[in-house]
Amino acid sequence: MNIRYPNGKVFQSTANTPSKNKAPVLYANRGMTLEDDLHESNLYYLHHQIAVVHKKPTPIQIVDVHYPKRSAAVIKEAYFKQASTTDFNGVYNGRYIDFEAKETKNKTSFPLQNFHEHQIQHMQQVVKQNGICFVILMFRVFNEVYLLPAERLFYYWERKEAGERKSITKQEVEKDGYLIPIGFQPRIDYIKIIDSVYC
Repeated sequence: MNIRYPNGKVFQSTANTPSKNKAPVLYANRGMTLEDDLHESNLYYLHHQIAVVHKKPTPIQIVDVHYPKRSAAVIKEAYFKQASTTDFNGVYNGRYIDFEAKETKNKTSFPLQNFHEHQIQHMQQVVKQNGICFVILMFRVFNEVYLLPAERLFYYWERKEAGERKSITKQEVEKDGYLIPIGFQPRIDYIKIIDSVYC
């Protein structure tokens, strides 16, 4: 199946592409991704009537479908209808929440290339409307998760746009962000950070 971005470029996933220079990936005892952990945390919040937060679906337009059997359809080509904004949104304690989740294997910094201009613009609009907006950053090597308020991300984005550093150092994330201890239920309790920072 071909999925295309709004500019017509074909989306290519490297998740299952074998590499000649890399050892095979072993899936035994592999941890969940950051998005999986956040999904589980959001279900906990929902079931305990703490907050209603969901992952936004990515809008896709299907353009070519094959029917090899009467009861089955195979999508052969599809396009992302529009550029997505952020990963998650919802409501907590009467306030709108909007955030993006990113992870890196980098030990010393968080690359800003993980963000896109339209995502930054969207977050700026949310902040102007007094919404709670932030990014959740995970340093996978250290298994550390931080909540970084959007206003601080804007500062680092503007620094990059001015031709300076193209990443946020880990020290800067530690200084401007809030470490979220990884627990059991919920696994990533970002609501506790929201309570101390925004409420």
